[in-house]
Amino acid sequence: MKSSNTVLIALSVSLGGFLFGFDASVVSGVIGFVGPQFNLNTIQQGWVVSSPSFSAMFAMLLAGRLSDFLGRRTVLSYAAILYAVSALLSAIAPGYEILVIARMIGGVAFGTALVIGPMYIGEIAPASQRGKLVSIQQLNIVLGFSASYFSNYGLLTNMEALGLTEATIWRWMLAIELVPAVLCWLLLIRVPRSPRWLMAKGRDEEAIRVLRQIHGESLASEEAEEIKHNFEASKGQIKARIGELFVPSMRLIFFVALILALVQQVTGINSILFYAATIFEQSGVGRNAAFAQAALLGVTQVVFTVITILLIDRIGRKVLLLGGLMGIAISMGLCTYGFANASFSLDEQQMSTLPQEIQDSRFPELIGRSFDSDLAFKAAVKDLIGEQLFAQNEGAIIAAAAEMDAVIILIGILGFMASFSLSVGPVMWVIFSEIFPARLKGIAIAFFGFINSFSSFLVQLVFPWELANLGNATSYALFGISALIGFVLLYRILPETKGKSLEELEAMLVKT
Repeated sequence: MKSSNTVLIALSVSLGGFLFGFDASVVSGVIGFVGPQFNLNTIQQGWVVSSPSFSAMFAMLLAGRLSDFLGRRTVLSYAAILYAVSALLSAIAPGYEILVIARMIGGVAFGTALVIGPMYIGEIAPASQRGKLVSIQQLNIVLGFSASYFSNYGLLTNMEALGLTEATIWRWMLAIELVPAVLCWLLLIRVPRSPRWLMAKGRDEEAIRVLRQIHGESLASEEAEEIKHNFEASKGQIKARIGELFVPSMRLIFFVALILALVQQVTGINSILFYAATIFEQSGVGRNAAFAQAALLGVTQVVFTVITILLIDRIGRKVLLLGGLMGIAISMGLCTYGFANASFSLDEQQMSTLPQEIQDSRFPELIGRSFDSDLAFKAAVKDLIGEQLFAQNEGAIIAAAAEMDAVIILIGILGFMASFSLSVGPVMWVIFSEIFPARLKGIAIAFFGFINSFSSFLVQLVFPWELANLGNATSYALFGISALIGFVLLYRILPETKGKSLEELEAMLVKT
């Protein structure tokens, strides 16, 4: 077996996942600069962050059908081009509207890549390696997250040496994505077409040549027969309708999938990932330290995703999910405690560390006053210096005034990321690939992927508003409560799918 061929192909295709992770999380460093520069309110900031998820959820609904018509490789190549266009247009955006449009173009790309990438890999991988090869996509996603954090931190700490300013650094943060986007496109040119797609188009001889190329002569015939068998078994899927997901026999599967799709997002993952630098600034550590801690967050995600890949077939899906959700609840509890016990006050020495324009404003009137919540402190500051000046200097002001245990908050955020990466992050997609009947799998994953993306969009959109109107402690408490609710529901209804064939699972889950 030419296993090295399939691994290289999977790595090339899953670079689209890397681009998704990079594109989605690079904004965590951008928003702190672009918000004040474009004078954005909290909802506009939310749109800059969440707009890719908004367009991605529609792309997910259409990507499968488009790939059936044009081919998996062709659609993935178009997605790589869209990533490049999005990166370039985002970097030169003259204002808020163009920036949102540019990021929505990127959302179309990663909504497409998230659906088609695993589909393609699953179609070229031998059965014995399918699980691990498909998991490369998830690993590439978290590597993309981590790479963007390190890229942002590197640009920030070398800003003066590179001749950048606060008005231009965010443009370079976004432009860097051009490099992996072009690389992804070049690599996709060299990968073969999906043998299953070729057979669906009646191009059997070409499909067998591809199978010989990637698996070798000995397994080509065997894989071809398996593809033909699966193709025949799934022919009825063409006639499948969304309404069939709501029939009584699908009730258990429907509610398991719905809870997983919602819980993965309402526990706050994309608020943590996409606003990482902002979150750490709120703990009073300052901008540079906040970017460094965001990079540490990316490393944590990569390490625990790898651990999950190694454990998921050994200890089972349900154990990982429940353990991870409890870990999320505990971690969010730590963050809630840290922010709830914070206080804010200023003396003359702390005031002297702030930019001169702050010292020359009415801000010194706060010297000697004490606040026991971030909401009260921020409201008082905004009344004295205005929304825009506060937005431009929020990190420095919080760092000077905050008295809180930043270590507890850091442990809570890192604990959250470790717990999420061990559970609902990667495990949800594994369960989705197992629980749906073959005839409904395509339409079911598209439907619940849409719900997952829509809930992700809403969480990202409202998070700046939450921080501004509910405060840090309440926001993280809501995430923790969501994890506990998910734990209780999944404990009651989620079956263990480890070690069961797809046929066994269908017989167990579809109630006749």
